[in-house]
Formats: sequence, C-alpha cells, structure tokens
Amino acid sequence: MNILWIEDFGGGLSTGTATLNLMFQDLISFDNWDEDELKLLDEPIDLENFFKDNSALHCAFLCRHYYDYVEFKENNNLLSTIDAVIIDIRLDHNVNFDLPVPNDSQYKERFHTNAGFYIFNDLVHLGFPSEKMCFMTGEKNSFTDFKTKCHDIYMPEVVGFEKSNAEYGKLRCWIKDRQPDYVTLRRGVIKGCEFLKSHIKKDDSNIQFRDFIKLDNNQLSIEIPTTEIENYLDATAQSLAIRKPPNSSALNIQYRLFLRTLVHEWEENIEADSLKKKYGNDLSKIRDIYTFAWLMKMTRNWVSHANLLEPLDPQIIAFLFLVNMRVMFKLPKTIQPYEHILLRCINLSPTNDFKQLNKNIDDVERDVDGILSSWNINQSAHFGKKINEIYRRNTGNPDAEEHDFKRFLLQYFWVNQKRFLSGLTVNTKEFLPTLARHIYSLSFK
Repeated sequence: MNILWIEDFGGGLSTGTATLNLMFQDLISFDNWDEDELKLLDEPIDLENFFKDNSALHCAFLCRHYYDYVEFKENNNLLSTIDAVIIDIRLDHNVNFDLPVPNDSQYKERFHTNAGFYIFNDLVHLGFPSEKMCFMTGEKNSFTDFKTKCHDIYMPEVVGFEKSNAEYGKLRCWIKDRQPDYVTLRRGVIKGCEFLKSHIKKDDSNIQFRDFIKLDNNQLSIEIPTTEIENYLDATAQSLAIRKPPNSSALNIQYRLFLRTLVHEWEENIEADSLKKKYGNDLSKIRDIYTFAWLMKMTRNWVSHANLLEPLDPQIIAFLFLVNMRVMFKLPKTIQPYEHILLRCINLSPTNDFKQLNKNIDDVERDVDGILSSWNINQSAHFGKKINEIYRRNTGNPDAEEHDFKRFLLQYFWVNQKRFLSGLTVNTKEFLPTLARHIYSLSFK
C-alpha cells in the first residue's frame, strides 16, 4: 500500500530510521539501514527511495509542510497514488513564512500551526475517504478540539494518535486495518498498469497482444495502435474505486465491471491460435502464453453471456490480471514488482502439495468427463472445450447443477501444462512456478 506521511519533525522528533521503525516496522525491514543515511527533514525524497531500495511492497511518501503537500498534489493523482494518509497537525517547523498560504495571508504563522487540518479538509474535498486518514500529532489539545467540532457539525469521526511509544503501536494497527485484500488488489492493478505503460513506451515491440490478431487472407484483420493499448491500461487502472464498496453485492458488481474492462480487448478478431501459427505450431517455447491466451479468450466469452463466475473475489481477479498482462505484453521470466503485490491476494500453497499433482489433474479430467458423459456428449475434445460446454449448458438454465467455474479456469491452467509440470514445481523466483505455487490450493478440492 502507498502511504502519504505529512510530518515536519518538530519537537525533537528523529528524522531517521528510529522514527520510521516506530511507525512502519511491520511494513518493511530496517535491518540493513544506518540512522545517518536518512536526512528526511532536508531530503524528503529519501523516504520514497528508502522503500524502493529495499524492494518493499509498500511505499511511504513524505511531505514536511503545506508547500510539499501542494507540490505532491500537483505532480500526482492522489486518488490513485495513495491508499492512506498520516497527518501531523502543526507544520511550522523549518517552513518559509514568506510564501503565500490559502485565504488568510495576514496570519501565516497561525495557518502553519494548524496546516494539518487544512490538508485533511482539502483531501476530503478532493474525494479522498476520511476513514483512510488519521492524525499523528503532539498537539493533543488541538486534535481533541477539532474532533469535538467535527462531531458538533455531524462530520464523520476523525482518528488521531499521540506521538508516544504506546500510540505508535495503535498507529501500526490502524495502518494494517487500512489494507484489506481489496486495497492490495487495487494497488497491484494500478502499479501494474503504470509499469506496463512505461514498458511499452520504452519499446513498442513489448506489446505482444498484436501476435494474436486473426489473419484474413494472410492480412491482419485489425490494427492495434499503441494509443489504444495505453487507453486500455488507463481505463483498467481506474476501474477499481478508492473506497471499497460497502457490501458484498456492491463489491461483486465492482469486480464484475473491472473484469469486463480487463477482458474487453479479447474480441472476435483476437485468437490464441494466431500465436501458435506464428511459431509453426510448436508450443515448446510459448506453452504458458498460449495457455494464458485461451484462458482470457474463454473468460471474455463467459463474462459476456452470463455471471456464472460470480461471486468474484480478489483471488480470481488477481489471477486473471496477472495472466492477462503476461499475454498482452512481453515480460521477463522474473516476477515484476506489481506481480509481487498481486500474488499477495492469492494464498501460497505448501510446496509438498505437488506430490499429488498428477493425481489431482487426472481426477479433474475424470470428473469433467463424467459430467459430459451424463449428457451423452463425446469426451474426446480438449479440456477447454469441455468446460466451455459445461458453461454453455449452465448459462440461462436455473435448474442446472452448480459448478465452480472459477476453479475450472484454474484447472485449465494445470491440464494445459500437464506435459511441463516439472517446470512448474521447481522452487524458483520465476513468475510461472511462483504463480503455480500460489494457485495450487485454489485449483483442487
């Protein structure tokens, strides 16, 4: 998750790892850092670099005063960049009182002693949820007065913590509570789309999706300009709202709309076999990409005609986002930072579970064949066509037997990779075996 931290380090507060450790110790390891390496009062960018250099899944951005906040707001879309905000109230330490302030230019010093309140209200005005913000301050009386005033005018309750060892623990609990799976999923999607936009900007040939365009008389049936892919990434990044929907029904609708946006590009002019033909029907080097392409093509077909994948959840959404982007873009075999975030939405399976892998796959194929046999349907087709037939027969049929279609998609991955299982079960940091370890428990009963 991304945290905006607004702190002026007044009152003798440490500007190095001591304070960071008190506030963020559950988000990152501080073992390899020297207190003297961070000069946060003079170089606030050090904090962002600190998290990046530690390859942290989380990041904190520091603003020391009102003017830093204004600059940060101008350079970032706050609603997509930030997941939570921690605000000090008094921001008058090491600030230039000659610079202009909003509305009240005559009493600049008074403004800066209460600048945290202004920033809080400004963020609410921008649409940032108040429940994702808290105060961390030494100004206990000021916060208490503000809290009382909010209550008196029927504003939502504000949260605040004192700068003390006991209260830092409460702050860390508050931070953890701001990070449900929905927030992790949203952050991974946004970071993924941002990374992929920069990835294709560096090299347009990183758009692998064009390899799936259907050929008509040896001519591409459509063109896919780079701007279309950029617009697609922008739309996908914005498809999960900053505030988690209030109930399961609304959340499922949010996921449904997101999934339809994600699979939208897999229309009739896009087909997995185009890639296969390009490689002379040799799947040895593209088996994973070919599998992922069929997964996305099938998912688009399913979500376009029925809602049998529902209720949707962060695990299946994260899985489909991960494989979709591996298909659409050329990426290294190693896991990318945004993929690390999204994999946190999917429970990691114990490695020793793989001992039963072949048997589990055989059982899945046998079960699916049994379903088709009960309908007197030939079972010689490919597994993808088999589960698609089950989906087709369940669509619009209120009397149909229930099936776990999310699990069918995951099982398709394993069946289609059956000849290459040795490469999936190795304990490496490459994307494909790591994905396999995460989805294993979800794939089999």
